[in-house]
Amino acid sequence: MDEKEKLKLEVTIEELEAIKGRHTELVTVMIPVGFNINTVTKQLESEKSTAANIKSKQTRTAVIDSLERIIRELKNYKKTPKNGLALFAGNVSQKEGTQDIELWTIEPPSPLNVRMYRCDQSFVLEPLKEILQTKEIYGLLAIDRKEATIGLLEGKQIKVLRKLTSGVPGKIKAGGQSAQRFYRITEGLAKEFFRRVAEAMKEIFFDMPRLKGLLIGGPIPTKEEFLEEGHLVTKLKEKVIAVKDIGYADEHGLDLLVESSQENLAEQEIIKEKKILERFFNILGKEPDKAAYKKDKVETALERGAVEILLISKVFAKEQPKKTEELEKKAENIGSKIVIISTETEEGEQFYNITKGVGVILRFALE
Repeated sequence: MDEKEKLKLEVTIEELEAIKGRHTELVTVMIPVGFNINTVTKQLESEKSTAANIKSKQTRTAVIDSLERIIRELKNYKKTPKNGLALFAGNVSQKEGTQDIELWTIEPPSPLNVRMYRCDQSFVLEPLKEILQTKEIYGLLAIDRKEATIGLLEGKQIKVLRKLTSGVPGKIKAGGQSAQRFYRITEGLAKEFFRRVAEAMKEIFFDMPRLKGLLIGGPIPTKEEFLEEGHLVTKLKEKVIAVKDIGYADEHGLDLLVESSQENLAEQEIIKEKKILERFFNILGKEPDKAAYKKDKVETALERGAVEILLISKVFAKEQPKKTEELEKKAENIGSKIVIISTETEEGEQFYNITKGVGVILRFALE
């Protein structure tokens, strides 16, 4: 599922989520991968007979008409699409006593494994929302001897999950104690801190189903000591894909950890987005005739076949879906790559603020 497909599904889900029925008159039908579509059609024909018993005339009419719309749509399919099918129909009229039945048909970009028929006051959207979830996530740990921050990299977002402090004193006078005893005390506190951090990581990450790997960062030799202490359970230790030297153990440390792990996260969305925007801004600064932004210049570049990459902010795409679709079609016609840019990163926000939503990297300079 690419960013374009994700955005299209996201916009449709938001549209459906905003619709509320007065009664249980909104119909959701989901057909999983490989399920016989004719079986579903027969079931819905049967449900029409059941719906005839609904007491409220308005609800009864809305449900039956919605079922008929879905059944007619299903007859256009010889078999269930490869990723399944989701259909939504219902009365969307805002006026009491007035009927306006609308139908949405979604062929999801990833496999749908849920079979469902439901009449309710809202559409059932959770199975589609699950498809939108990032498939792979990474656990993060920034640690030194005084504090540790545990976080999560999910798509383009870095989330802080937990903070811990050690109580290990800094360089202070031993107050009459021998240096050796003071050292033993601080080492004991450090080991106890490492144990607590390992326990917290086990609690958070051990049963996390989409966890792809762990990134650990901190000063030398703290992060190595943490791993060598052996408190981290084998299952999690095997998931450590990068150990990086960083000078902070707070939220900023998590940012630095992700930044320094670019090679390890080459396929992660946040890195791909940062790289393409870095390229766009570099070209804009050094070779301004090889990049363009704002709608009129972008459209001119597309019409002349000069666009190598079309960049569209997700904010723009949601605010102007028809214009977005028009730009994407023009880009596809000339073989341009299309990249959807989020506003979940600083670079993404900067892109939107400067370009107002659209920009291009050019194959050749425009005259």
